[in-house]
Amino acid sequence: MTTGEGGIIVTDDDEIARICRSLRNQGRGEMGAWLEHERLGYNYRMTKMSAALGVSQLKRIEEILAKRAHVASMYTEHLSGVEGMRPPVVRPHVRMSWFVYVVTLREGIRRDAVMQGMAEKGIPTRGYFSPIHLQPYIRERLDTHEGMLPITESVAQRTIALPFHNNLTEDEIDYVVENVANIIKFHR
Repeated sequence: MTTGEGGIIVTDDDEIARICRSLRNQGRGEMGAWLEHERLGYNYRMTKMSAALGVSQLKRIEEILAKRAHVASMYTEHLSGVEGMRPPVVRPHVRMSWFVYVVTLREGIRRDAVMQGMAEKGIPTRGYFSPIHLQPYIRERLDTHEGMLPITESVAQRTIALPFHNNLTEDEIDYVVENVANIIKFHR
């Protein structure tokens, strides 16, 4: 669920709620002086319009989650016979929110080539997700480098986010799956 930009945090822990309120309000404490900052914070205060959008989405949250689950299940079903890639695995006791649908390519299949082939068919994809230890901020501060976590790096180089939104049709999913299957077959 989004609220235009950003999202919401839900907790039943008073301390977490207090810290979140402080972080979103430039690190200010709840009872401190106006310009007294207890921690490093950010200007993440939500506008009233964004809050209204969030409230309207929250009223429809079960419908939104059901639509996303339906799209994800169609993808999983249609990808089940595609060699060279693995759809996401969700354990039976887990309820996913499905904001993205990420598949993992088999080792030896070049992700960039698959993504380029998909782009040529008009299908947007994205690599997903770069390992944290290779992010510029972390590299600079912790002196991390490629090769430190080879399994993580291998998986990251083989993951692709396929097009995903609540209202994808079965025909659209068929088009994505048919093309990704053909492109993978070509690049194996």
